[in-house]
Amino acid sequence: MKHVLDEDLIYEILSVVEEIPEGCVATYGQIARLIGREKNSRLVGKVLSMAEYYGQYPCHRVVNHAGRPAPGWREQEELLRGEGVELKRNGCVDLKKYQWDC
Repeated sequence: MKHVLDEDLIYEILSVVEEIPEGCVATYGQIARLIGREKNSRLVGKVLSMAEYYGQYPCHRVVNHAGRPAPGWREQEELLRGEGVELKRNGCVDLKKYQWDC
């Protein structure tokens, strides 16, 4: 069985994340679709959890399918607010308003 997580795939995911404009968010599934792996949103999350080892990427702009920021990463909300992205009362980003239209 071929190892799923190779450096080419990691940089492919991170290059998409790098394109997310300031003030917008993308979902893990959206990034997976953009790289042609629509069923691999968890793989995207795994790569983003290790992104710091590959350079500086705006991973804070990636949320789940409901707009929920990553659990346990309190700074993500602050970074999003700093870019003008507001969170709803439930703590989620309004995807209709802030989702990246790519």
